[in-house]
Parts: sequence; C-alpha cells; structure tokens
Amino acid sequence: MPARVLDGTAVANQIRSELAPAVASFTARTGRPPGLGIVLVGDDPASEIYVRGKVKSAGETGLRADVERLPATASLDQLLGVVDRLNRSDVHDGILVQSPLPEAMGADAERRVFDALDPAKDVDGFHPVNVGYLVQNRAALVASTPSGVIELLERSHVTIAGARAAVLGRSDIVGKPMALLLLHRHATVTICHSRTSNLRAVAREADILVAAIGRPAFVTAEFVKPGAAVVDVGITAIRDRQAVERIYPAGSRRRETFERRGSLTVGDVHPEVAEVAGALSPVPGGVGPLTVVMLLKNTLTAANQRAGG
Repeated sequence: MPARVLDGTAVANQIRSELAPAVASFTARTGRPPGLGIVLVGDDPASEIYVRGKVKSAGETGLRADVERLPATASLDQLLGVVDRLNRSDVHDGILVQSPLPEAMGADAERRVFDALDPAKDVDGFHPVNVGYLVQNRAALVASTPSGVIELLERSHVTIAGARAAVLGRSDIVGKPMALLLLHRHATVTICHSRTSNLRAVAREADILVAAIGRPAFVTAEFVKPGAAVVDVGITAIRDRQAVERIYPAGSRRRETFERRGSLTVGDVHPEVAEVAGALSPVPGGVGPLTVVMLLKNTLTAANQRAGG
C-alpha cells in the first residue's frame, strides 16, 4: 500500500488560518501590523520567486512585508548597513536576509550577517543567541524549516516521543536544529552525514527519517524501515532529461511535467520510497509551504515579544 501523504500545503493552510486572527488582534492592539523586513541581494531567479512567495503569503495573513533590494555588486558593509537600519526600525519586528548571498561578499558573509541581526528580530533563528536558546529548549524563534517539519509530524499524528529518528544532513540551517527539536520531543535521534558508516543501515532503524542533504532521489527504499514516516526536505531543480528518466518511470506525471517545463523540482527521497514508508511528504507540496508559514509565525512571535505581549 502506498505511503500516506504528509500534506504540507494543508497543514500550512491550517496554521495560516490560525495566524490571521492573531495578526488582526495584534494590529488592533498596537495600531500597526507585525512587520517583516526582507533583504534581497542580487537577481538570483530562485531567490526572486521565494521572496515573492513570502511577500504574498505575508499580505494574505495581514502582516506587513517590505523588501529591501541591493545589487549583486553591493558590498558586505552595505548589506550590514541595511541590517543595522532594520534592527533599529520601529515597524519591523522580523528581519530575513535571503540566501544565497553573492560569492563576492566572501565565504563568511552569511555568518557575519547572522551575527549582526538583533536576536529579537532574527525570525530565521540563526543568530548564535537563538541557537543557544534552542539547545536549552527555550527558544522562541526557531529555524522555520525544522519547526515546520515538527508541525507537519504533530498535526499528521505521527508519534515523536519514544520514536527512533534519523536526520540525514548536519547543516546549521536544517540538520542540527531538526535534531534538537526532535530530541526535545523525546525522540532518540541520530544525525547522519557524508562520513556516517553503513548509512543505509543506520537510516533503516529510524521510525522517523528526515532527509535534508540536497541530493536528488538519494534516499532509496533501502534506507527506509517499512512503515516509517519520511520527511523530504530536499528541493533541487533538475534540467537533465536523463536524470529525470532515471528517477521516474515512463508514463509518470512527473516526466510529463518535465517535458512541459524543461525542469523539475525534486526532493532527496526517491519515489520508490512511497511503496515502503508508512507516511511520506511530497516535493513539491510538503515542507516548502510550511517553511514560509513558520517564518510568518516567527514574525508574529517577535512582534508580540517587542510589544510586551
């Protein structure tokens, strides 16, 4: 029997419907909506799409979202100047600097930007102060993708407490905070990475498997314990016809999508996993919508904290 679908779009819509009255209440109480400042550097097409989606979703929920644009030739000092201005803004409760930043800004640019953010406005949850709070299980602002995964699991009635969980990937953005959030909900957690011995065997012990490595269709059925809940965090655009044909069988709707668009967004999990897993999040329509809505939820949280609510 094919795996039950962990529908991120439905869960995101549910959370958004809960946010809207809370945002309206904040606006009525303070005389202004919660505000999000988004900084976009350069003209990366994917970043443009992501930012457009965030602004649209914010508007639909009643939040204010302002986009600050800098050219790809901007210096890191110019970017830090914009961050400093937003830190001091009375109308912006949250700040998001869209990744990736231009390579010319330097290898440590993102870290320096995270460090420069006011922790109280760090709606991405990447500032060292907020990461420290997360380690101690008292964070108010947590990275939106991992917190979205938790919402997806809990609202889909996947039991976390007592479960064995494996997280494939150890990034600061997804892997590490994901592992901590699962740990705080009483799962027994293993973090896997490129140097993990017997990776398939380790993953196959998990009741909950979160794939966040950015390698299309890397996680095959051999990685998955029968009946496990599998969450696919990967989002990769592929334009190679042969790659698509290796992943999807002839006649599949995903191949038809590729023929129509010339590219295809795929996750880290191979479609064959649907025949083994008990529950599986799709790509697209799984974790992606939750990442956006959790960003909005963090903005409201930051706004309430700043307003003393």
